[in-house]
Amino acid sequence: MATTDQDRPLAGILWMLATGLSFVVVTGAVRHVGTGLPAAQSAFIRFLFGLVFLMPSLVPVLRRGLPAGAWPLVLGRGGLHVVAVTLWFFAMARIPVAEVTAIGYLNPIVVTVGAALLFGETLAARRIAAIAIALLGALVVLRPGLREVTPGHLAQLGAAVSFGLSYLIAKRLSADLPAGALVALLSLTVTVGLAPLALSAWVPPAPEQLAWLGVVAVFATFGHYAMARAFAAAPLTVTQPVTFLQLVWASLLGWLAFDEAVDPFVLLGGAMIIAAISYMTWREATARRRAITPPADAAKL
Repeated sequence: MATTDQDRPLAGILWMLATGLSFVVVTGAVRHVGTGLPAAQSAFIRFLFGLVFLMPSLVPVLRRGLPAGAWPLVLGRGGLHVVAVTLWFFAMARIPVAEVTAIGYLNPIVVTVGAALLFGETLAARRIAAIAIALLGALVVLRPGLREVTPGHLAQLGAAVSFGLSYLIAKRLSADLPAGALVALLSLTVTVGLAPLALSAWVPPAPEQLAWLGVVAVFATFGHYAMARAFAAAPLTVTQPVTFLQLVWASLLGWLAFDEAVDPFVLLGGAMIIAAISYMTWREATARRRAITPPADAAKL
């Protein structure tokens, strides 16, 4: 029997493993650059490299033009992403790699809540319970009152919210624009949006810093490509749990490369967030199958 487009679970898992490893390389490279460059400047250089890679895809999109009403959404998404990546670069240089990764898992929770508030999607009791567990996982990671919550932690929380809102706009735009156009337009708008922030506090970068930010651009671009391949090969119910390994690898990277202690509370909190997201993904997949599966007594054609 021929396989369907999403009936290759092993390929989906392998592509998602490649996604996680790519993003761990990204976080490690940004961590290595550290505070030597302002956060906005580091983000600008990374996206400028990415824009060069995506230029062959961007030029045809601009020549064709966008559907009516798309530009305000594209610019709004770009503005949110400017905030998100600036906060993420700031956090990545100041708090452990594993904590940045664990808090970043909150992005899908922001998307879920935002979809309910902005698009009127239903929040069933099970989904609300999963969101509560994910938020509890975030508290386990942060442990406010038991240790200091630093500006880096707050910046990463802000990044998670901003990324989530950006993804919501991408969801709306995906009805009118192909995925490649969305990625190319995002790179353009973020690069332009970051430019004045970067130039206002410009520090001449060393060749080594430019090289590491080039590595960030390469692996970030490949990571998004690998993620798209994973989603095409297998359902989210198969690929979503694999993302937890990214936290394991990030913890090992922080320990081996940056002498950061492996924090069991970060692993526990991250596991809680991923478990909640995986459960929501499974429930949504089950609901979709029920919606498209005809009853037993349906007419056969």
